[in-house]
Amino acid sequence: MKSIALEVEDASPSGIAGAIARLITSGDLAPGDRLPTVRELAADLGVSPATVSHAWQALASVGLIVSRGRSGSFVRAAPSTWLPPRSRNLAGQPGARLDLSTGTPDPALLPNLGPALSRVSSRAGTSSYLDSPVLPELEAMLRESWPYPVDAITVVDGALDAISRALDLLLRYGDRVVVENPGFPPIFDLLEHYGIEKIAVGIDEEGMLPRELSAALTRSPAVIVLQPRSQNPAGVSMTEERAKELARVIRSSRTAQKTIVIEDDHSGEISTKPQVSLGTYLPERVLHVRSFSKSHGPDLRIGALGGPTELVDRIVARRLLGPGWTSRMLQTILYDLMTDASTVAAIDVARVTYGQRQHALSAALAAAGVCTRVPDGVNLWLPVDDERAAVVQLAAAGIRVAAGTAFLAAQAPAGGRRPAAADDGGAAVSELTRGGQFIRVTAGLVRDDFASVGALLAASTRA
Repeated sequence: MKSIALEVEDASPSGIAGAIARLITSGDLAPGDRLPTVRELAADLGVSPATVSHAWQALASVGLIVSRGRSGSFVRAAPSTWLPPRSRNLAGQPGARLDLSTGTPDPALLPNLGPALSRVSSRAGTSSYLDSPVLPELEAMLRESWPYPVDAITVVDGALDAISRALDLLLRYGDRVVVENPGFPPIFDLLEHYGIEKIAVGIDEEGMLPRELSAALTRSPAVIVLQPRSQNPAGVSMTEERAKELARVIRSSRTAQKTIVIEDDHSGEISTKPQVSLGTYLPERVLHVRSFSKSHGPDLRIGALGGPTELVDRIVARRLLGPGWTSRMLQTILYDLMTDASTVAAIDVARVTYGQRQHALSAALAAAGVCTRVPDGVNLWLPVDDERAAVVQLAAAGIRVAAGTAFLAAQAPAGGRRPAAADDGGAAVSELTRGGQFIRVTAGLVRDDFASVGALLAASTRA
């Protein structure tokens, strides 16, 4: 047991937890290894058992160790195998006083479903299995609020369902797909499931970088996947000027004449930025996805997909051979929520509240010496000196955040130097990935005590 004690340079709870975390990361401590008891390690370090106990709690809260009662504490085995690979890295454990790792909306800011539920039919009937999969009144409302005139719209079971079905239609094994870096981990997992090569393209504060996209298009990708608003994890929203420039780059590329763009507008109505879409300029080549999870509730499982009739109809036809359609009862609830004045007002309040929380937390970080731009949506992408140390130090303070590694389609090299451009065969890394180590913080879940949380986050960047 002395070997573990010798690795601890700082005998505080966060220092002990950080040392153990490094031993686990390096492989010196393997899954299933038994750790010293609290009293044993406390005696070796000359600290109180309570100090070691707090370190153990921090490690357990980020899923690195597990307690088995009287048998002791052990290095945790791999998380549940049913989770996709990157989701395993994001899955924490219960117990944090403030869980900012989830990327989910604040339940208190979701609309009340009670009135809408009371107005739904008491029977879930349908006159035919081959009825239109979209309620006509909901489709009309979606068309009115779509960012550009769209040929066809269908309703699916959330944004990832839409993206998955579009990729199913468009991709073949060995194809290439352009993705944002950093980007959304489930999209990366989906592409790896299909045997697809990712081409990472950097982003800045206005969206995907046109020069790097131009270089990526020389490799003839089948699809480009991007998030036009409240980009997860960076909180970037694409400007109209950037959308116009990206469309020009795509249209002028001789090696991307058949490339399709999939846009994931996952934050929808809680975004503080206006809607923007490449579909305004390339309607025949864009599938635009709009999610209602962040605004109306993740468990409603509803998203909308719009694009060229030929593509949307093929997705609808394939879906009829599986789930068939998205529950018309759920569609009725969504339509009710979108037309109810009190619900519309509640979502307006949520949008403003998330924006205020982002400003307040950014101000608190600045007061603690860490300057960041104010992101859009619910997430904050924070550069840190050491990702693992930051996660563990915050866990020791009762705050859980998501480690940044899972969000990176391409890693920056040591020292944060920019790798070769995509046309040189290297991975494109933007200013938002320079430095290589990050944490994602769900700032939208910070309701108060911004100064304290901001100070702890700022301290973690130097851990």
